[in-house]
Amino acid sequence: MKNIAEIRDCFGCGLCAKVCAHEVIDIRLNEKGFYQPYITDPAKCVECGLCIRVCSFMNHSGTPSPVKCYAAWSKDAGVRMTSTSGGVSYEIARHLMGVGYGFCGVRYNSDKHRAEHYIAETVEDLHWSKGSKYLPSYTLEAFTRIDPRKKYMVVGTPCQIASFRNYTELFRCQDNFLLVDFFCHGVPSSLLWEKYLTRHGSGLGQIRSATWRNKDNGWRRSYCIILDGSKKVYRSSGRDEFYTMFLGDACLGKACYSSCRFKSDKSYADIRIGDFWGERYKDDQAGVNAVVAFTERGDRVLRDADLELKEFSFAEVSEGQMVSNAEYQCFYPLVMKGLGSRFDLLPLLSGMVYLYRKLKSWR
Repeated sequence: MKNIAEIRDCFGCGLCAKVCAHEVIDIRLNEKGFYQPYITDPAKCVECGLCIRVCSFMNHSGTPSPVKCYAAWSKDAGVRMTSTSGGVSYEIARHLMGVGYGFCGVRYNSDKHRAEHYIAETVEDLHWSKGSKYLPSYTLEAFTRIDPRKKYMVVGTPCQIASFRNYTELFRCQDNFLLVDFFCHGVPSSLLWEKYLTRHGSGLGQIRSATWRNKDNGWRRSYCIILDGSKKVYRSSGRDEFYTMFLGDACLGKACYSSCRFKSDKSYADIRIGDFWGERYKDDQAGVNAVVAFTERGDRVLRDADLELKEFSFAEVSEGQMVSNAEYQCFYPLVMKGLGSRFDLLPLLSGMVYLYRKLKSWR
């Protein structure tokens, strides 16, 4: 294989498009609602193979072992309260921007109704990166703006960061990048979000923002969705269609079921973050991050940032996180067909998933 033309249902990280000097690779949503590379002009491909070399979907190699593991949170109570858990990613970014780094993270674009990577120009721009975005992220515009001769902190899913690690090693610019990923459940189809907005966003006018986690009821009960338009719509996670489908593994990317190699302690990042779901902080409602440093450099950055750090074993830090890939569901083809339908089948599909999970738990 000379290029990525034959790759289907991959991670959609976009590094293949970034590395293509002839700009013949584009990243678009496929019919299932996931990003995928496309060769726009095969005649211009010189078969250099760079797109294959950076691809974490195609390349398998070993990952380093954790160096240090922590419970962590921002020392700034305001940052901690407005972050999904402890505000660790924000504090790392704020520290690194103070010593000359750029920042590439994820924001929600309310005009295009999508999650997308962006470049923060100032510390004030970092606030867009706060909070979880449980959607596929469009990377191409931001990744193509990154100059490998400059310094950046890049945050992304483990598969995105694995490809970015390949990119930095290929161009020998590892020292210019601090890579951060997170304990990942998987990525749901963007079709789910389209159906969800159609159902629950009507009557709100222009939706200014969307929030997937909120601490009004405490960190441990933070799963909810808030749509902010002409009025706010608050949807708790209990029987919410989005969370039923997402957490029920009903419509994740195919690679999340079969090709993910980045669960638990498998990471190409310098730092991995997540929620500290173990018993240690079960009564804490302000939010605590689980943090794993996979490189000495990552550990130094954690110690230099404005963070409270408490060292624990990996087993305790990773308690409650997924240790294996999401389970492929028998109804997956039916769900994907339903999400792609012009009819609003979301209540029916989420009800089916809910009942299936209930029946499974009773066995």
